[in-house]
Amino acid sequence: MSPRSSLISPALFDYVAAHAPEPDDVLRDLAADTAAMGRVASMAISPDQGAFMGLLARLVGVRFAVEVGTFTGYSSICIARALGPGGRLLCCDVSEEYTDIARKYWDRAGVADRIELRIAPALETLSALPADEAIDFAFIDADKTGYLGYWEQIVPRLRSGGLILVDNTLWSGQVVDPADTSDDTVALRAFNDRVSADDRMESVLLPLADGLTVARKL
Repeated sequence: MSPRSSLISPALFDYVAAHAPEPDDVLRDLAADTAAMGRVASMAISPDQGAFMGLLARLVGVRFAVEVGTFTGYSSICIARALGPGGRLLCCDVSEEYTDIARKYWDRAGVADRIELRIAPALETLSALPADEAIDFAFIDADKTGYLGYWEQIVPRLRSGGLILVDNTLWSGQVVDPADTSDDTVALRAFNDRVSADDRMESVLLPLADGLTVARKL
């Protein structure tokens, strides 16, 4: 289906998955097609993570959502299905190849009319958004060295009470390994420190999937 969490045992992962909402045929087929792509499939979110994101989006009452990093579209379907009446989702990605798969599944899921995809560097897309168009919900799951830049573009545009979710913030546990000085790991450590110190937001870092940060605008 999709990559297992590296933070819990396979048996416990299966137990959690068995108690999460069952993905429908569209999401199951998408997960299977993504898994068949080989190593890049690790960029996909897990079904329990998708269910959690959808639940949060419904609780917030999202009308305008932003996703940075769409890949093959699992997370975007979960968000789009949770949008309020008239809601829309802006997806930012740089890959036509991967998002062509997403487009196909958006059509199957019946959410294509709620999603706008922009193929361009996400910082360009985000910085061009009107300052007075409030974002209700955002999901960041793209290049790790870009996380701080995306955060700083989204937070000022986020409405009070709005949410930002950020994936991979525990990075297979590498964030606590001082021997790991790779660019991605160093960037994630700096990002996590910035988020926890950001007085515009309240946040928690959850050991869900590969680490999921959930932050709310004060």
